[in-house]
Amino acid sequence: MSRNARTDDSRTARRICPLCEATCGLTLTIEGTRVTGARGDRDDVFSRGFICPKGAAFGELDSDPDRLTRPLVRRDGRLEEASWDEAFDAIAAALRPLTEEHGPNAVGVVLGNPNVHTVAGALYPPVLLSTLGTRNLFTASTLDQMPKHVSSGLLYGDPLAIPVPDLDRTDHLLILGANPLESNGSLCTAPDFPGRLKALRARGGTLTVVDPRTTRTAELADRHLAIRPGADALLLAALVHVLFEEDLTALGRLESYVEGVDRVRDAVREFSPEAVAPTCDVPAGEIRELARELAAAPTAAVYGRIGTCTVEFGTLASWLVDVLNVLTGNLDRPGGVLFPLSATDRAPRPAAPGKGFRLGRWTSRVGGHPEVKSELPAAALAEEIDTPGDGRVRALLVLAANPVLSAPDGDRLDRALAGLDFMVSVDPYLNETSRHAHVVLPPPPPAQSAHYDFAFNALAVRNQARYTRAALPLQDGAMDECEIHARLILAASGMHGTPPDAVDAMVVDRALGKAVADPHARVHGRDPKELAALLTGDSGAERRLDLMLRLGPYGDGFGADPEGLSLDRLLAHPHGIDLGPLRSRLPEVLRTRSGRVELLPERVAADLPRLRAALDREPAGLVLVGRRHLRSNNSWLHNVPALNRGSNRCTLQIHPEDAARHGIADGALVRVKGAGGEVEAPAEVTAAVREGVVSLPHGWGHDRPGTRTAVASAAPGVNSNQLLDGTLLDPLSGTAVLNGVPVLLTPVDTNAQARL
Repeated sequence: MSRNARTDDSRTARRICPLCEATCGLTLTIEGTRVTGARGDRDDVFSRGFICPKGAAFGELDSDPDRLTRPLVRRDGRLEEASWDEAFDAIAAALRPLTEEHGPNAVGVVLGNPNVHTVAGALYPPVLLSTLGTRNLFTASTLDQMPKHVSSGLLYGDPLAIPVPDLDRTDHLLILGANPLESNGSLCTAPDFPGRLKALRARGGTLTVVDPRTTRTAELADRHLAIRPGADALLLAALVHVLFEEDLTALGRLESYVEGVDRVRDAVREFSPEAVAPTCDVPAGEIRELARELAAAPTAAVYGRIGTCTVEFGTLASWLVDVLNVLTGNLDRPGGVLFPLSATDRAPRPAAPGKGFRLGRWTSRVGGHPEVKSELPAAALAEEIDTPGDGRVRALLVLAANPVLSAPDGDRLDRALAGLDFMVSVDPYLNETSRHAHVVLPPPPPAQSAHYDFAFNALAVRNQARYTRAALPLQDGAMDECEIHARLILAASGMHGTPPDAVDAMVVDRALGKAVADPHARVHGRDPKELAALLTGDSGAERRLDLMLRLGPYGDGFGADPEGLSLDRLLAHPHGIDLGPLRSRLPEVLRTRSGRVELLPERVAADLPRLRAALDREPAGLVLVGRRHLRSNNSWLHNVPALNRGSNRCTLQIHPEDAARHGIADGALVRVKGAGGEVEAPAEVTAAVREGVVSLPHGWGHDRPGTRTAVASAAPGVNSNQLLDGTLLDPLSGTAVLNGVPVLLTPVDTNAQARL
């Protein structure tokens, strides 16, 4: 039977896709207990029927036979199936004695980016971290987006205040270090990003793409600047320089909200287009022309992503993106970049100075890396485990993460994990990381889970709210992911055996107590017990969602606005509720001590000499960059046959001229060597990558023993992060430098290998 065939007992169900940041609405075809098809939901208020190959493969992912269906517990060195009670008993028996003997920092927590794609991953890790009291938190943010959080924190006082491009109304979009036609967008939630870019062109707008590769996004652009990797901050500084030099700044209404403009003028004085052109490898004339076009456009939006963050000047590049948007008057205006207002965000209140954003409140034990947003660099995880001494991480809770593949020097981390006293993984697979765990807790397939996008709605190009309940009931032996997290919290806190609903009840009680004491809240002065009794929902997680919706900016305020949002109202609209286009939100979003946009924060100013020094640096011979695939998302989806068909996509892309210089033929095996190690990959000779640059995708390397991912292991690829030793970090954000790193190439003599 084909995947889209229908039978008399088949039905359909709505589901928001959890496989990338686009959050598209899906219509699932269900037969019995299986999802047999997936198509775009044409009535979805946000995605309007758009679907990509990942969403179309939802059913195949959901029924992957390699997914774990029972907990695993290590006994006599072997992971064996166990009951849920046995799994949590083992966790409680190991963690509490360990923390009592060695202190809370003996436990580390690793959060992978799949957490922001699930209800459980959004609601429960903050409670777990508060319960543990550890300072050893490591997340995927320091492998992709932390520079943007730091720059937003320093500029606006809130690291979560990230403006997104108003794609549907802008006249000129400048994209740096992003390939949304493959990634579907990042820190910019936009179903059908390709369609939105085509619509921009159709209405007479301009698309400029800065990327060392001729990506699908670059092919769509009016102008493509094939920059030398890692030089984005220099290019952006030169654009700012031109705005000042040619008197093109026009802040408009932002004048009353911004301070430090003149200091920025002085700070970029040395970064003229002529000064940066040799390092960027972008002609000075093109830089000047681009600056003039941005200034002249009726509206414009500058958008930088992974390629601007995972480089040595990641925070400076992220800061300069917003500086450009401010100086052209495009911050916080329609057609420029705007701050979304999520339905579960805090309701707006009168603008007032805030506490600001601080970095380095503590440092890591071994490398002395400063914390950022309560996190330490993921690149420092291995040394925190394998370096002896007081404060060593002895136990690890890994929630939806595979750092052996996603962090630098996975070989060292692999060895370090093997030496832990205790490790728990919440993961549906036995993968390169979870194979080291003492307990593995598998969440159910996505069709058996409810879904609400807490994080991505706060980054969406249009305000909306959508919630889908589980399309299928939990299968026998499975446990809801929210219950898994709640029971993990109880096991780690010394409350093992307490009903898991107690966690949600505690959170609700605290939130309502805080709300009724807030003079700006619509429930100020009311009885929290009365409000708690009004909450609806079939689970503790749904009651918490109902609470957040009702107290949020569009909420009913527990009766204060009968037309406002609540869980019941959202359930009555299965295709979602449209809350309108993004709107201007200054000054309400500002949390700086001054109450203004602080355009040149001191921490940024102190880092600028490092950028100036790059002007005199000799460029490296060959440098490595990553790349995105539409059918992949980091290391997640390589075990889905429909998304892993065709030739091996883990190839080393190399320009024909570089290939000729190194004696490398298309398809030949190439040894790539970096500071952290070497890998061998087949060459893909292509003009899609500029000279001096080679490209390997991220998230591969599924060749370690002890995993249970048959499809991924059959076409393992190589782990590009193994080329890195983890010492290169953006100093302000602690983000690993994954792009623009020097590598050496050597053709592999396969004949010689055969003779051996």
